Amino acid sequence: MPRHVMIVGGGVGGTIVANILARHLQPHDAKVTLIESTGKHAYMPGWLYLPFNHDGADSDHIIRDERDLLDRHVQHIRGTVTKIDTSNRELKVHYSPGLDEIAGTGGAVEATYAYDYLVLATGARLAPEDLEGLSGHEGEGWYHFYSAEGSLHLREALNRFEGGRIVVTVGGIPYRCPPAPLEFTFLLDEWLTKHNLRSKTEIHYLFPLPRVFPIETVAEAVTPLLEERDIKYSVFFNTETVDTEKKGISSLEGEEMPYDLLVIVPPHRGARVIEESGLGDAQGWLLTDRNMLEVKGLEHVYALGDATDLPVSKSGSAAHFEAKIVAARILAAMRGEEPKHDEATYDGEVMCFLETGYNKATQLVFNYEHPPRPPRPSLYYHMEKQLFNRAYWFLVPQGLV
Repeated sequence: MPRHVMIVGGGVGGTIVANILARHLQPHDAKVTLIESTGKHAYMPGWLYLPFNHDGADSDHIIRDERDLLDRHVQHIRGTVTKIDTSNRELKVHYSPGLDEIAGTGGAVEATYAYDYLVLATGARLAPEDLEGLSGHEGEGWYHFYSAEGSLHLREALNRFEGGRIVVTVGGIPYRCPPAPLEFTFLLDEWLTKHNLRSKTEIHYLFPLPRVFPIETVAEAVTPLLEERDIKYSVFFNTETVDTEKKGISSLEGEEMPYDLLVIVPPHRGARVIEESGLGDAQGWLLTDRNMLEVKGLEHVYALGDATDLPVSKSGSAAHFEAKIVAARILAAMRGEEPKHDEATYDGEVMCFLETGYNKATQLVFNYEHPPRPPRPSLYYHMEKQLFNRAYWFLVPQGLV
C-alpha cells in the first residue's frame, strides 16, 4: 500500500515540499497530499508595497490559485485541519459548505486522514487580542501591512493623511519578516517626500530590543540611514497598551508616545490547530530540531517556516531553504537510506533583501553561525528584489531554486 505524506499548509514551505516529493516519488509508492484552507497562495512580501502602489489585493503579483502551483501528482485538499492526532497518526479535517466536491469527500462535513509522514507548514497567525487596545480590527485606530486587507486599509489612511506624527512599531517578538517594519519606514519616508508631506510629518520608529533590528550587524548598517533621513527612533520600547481613542501608545518601560497615525505589527502566534492539538509552546510554536527539522519527540513529523521555534527569521526565505531539507529527509526515510548530511541538514540559511527606499536596497545572507554583512544599499539590490518578486511564481513554489 502506498505510504501517505500529508502536508498541512499551502505557503511557500509546504508547496515546495509537496512539489519536490511529487517529482521524486512514484504514485504507486507514495501519495502526497497538501491541505490548506483558502485555495489561494499569497506572496506575502508583496503586501509591503500595497500601501504605496495601486495594485489590488487580487493582483497576480500578490495571489494565485494554489492548485496551479502544485505538481499534478499532488492531491490538493481545501479544508481546515481541526485536530492533529500524532498518537494515531491522523488528521481531522473540516470542510466549509460548497467545498465538498473540491475536497472529494462525497458531501462529508468532516473527514479523517491517516498519514505515514506529516509536514507541518502551518505558519503564523496575527493575534492583535494579545495586546491591550488592539482588540478591534485594523483600520479602527491602528493599521498594519501584514495582510492584503490590512495593507489596503493602510493605503486609504495614508491617502487621507495630511501631516502629523506617524509611529511605526511592533507589538511583540517574534513576528514574520523581521526587516519589514524597517522597510516600511524607509518606503514611507520616500512616499511622504513624493507627496510633499515629509516636511509636515514626524516619523517615529519604536523597537523593543536595545537596537533597531534583532541582528546587530544589520542594526549598525541601517541606523545611520534612519538618522540621515531624520527618522526618529527609540529602542527598548516594548509596547504594553494602545489607546486608539486618545491616540497614544505606552511601553512596559513607562514611556508614552502620542500619534496621529499608528502602524503596528500585531503580535503573532502559531496556528490555532497547533495550540489546540497540544503540540506547541506557550505561543503555539512547534519545538523543532534546528538541523533535522523534526518536531521534537515525534517520529516522522517535520516542521518548517513560521510554525517553528527556530532561532531564524520567520520568513518565506527560511521556509524556502528548510523545505528542501524536509523533502530530502522524507525521501531518504522512505528509501531506507541515511540522509546525506549536506542535503538534509539545515544550517539556518536565510537570504533576503531589505528595501531602503528611493530605489535602493541591501541584501541579508546569513545562517546560524555567520551573521549578515549587508552591503551598501544600491539600485542593484533593489532591482534584484523586484526581479525576484516577479520570478517567484515561476521558480520558488516549484522548488526549482
